[in-house]
Amino acid sequence: MKEITAKELAEKVKNGEDVNIIDVREDDEVAKGKIPGALHIRLGELGNRLDELDKNEHYYMVCRSGGRSTMACELLIDEGFDVTNMVGGMLAWEDDVEVEDK
Repeated sequence: MKEITAKELAEKVKNGEDVNIIDVREDDEVAKGKIPGALHIRLGELGNRLDELDKNEHYYMVCRSGGRSTMACELLIDEGFDVTNMVGGMLAWEDDVEVEDK
């Protein structure tokens, strides 16, 4: 499984690279802030929402500490997607976050 550090992913975001980030945390965790532009799909919903993803795109998976995003990567790899896990999760993220309006 491919991995990227929070710092490396933050550089891609800051440099304006077109990155597809999926945050698989629960609603209450995401409410505290997520990586700007990240798509929120809870891990428990991911298998039912594969039709929202494009197998021709690359996805970076994010959770709180790296465990759930690892599971999400395994699920997506099994379904033929190209994914990279952000090691350390949001606990390692030191850059800007956005808060979703509810």
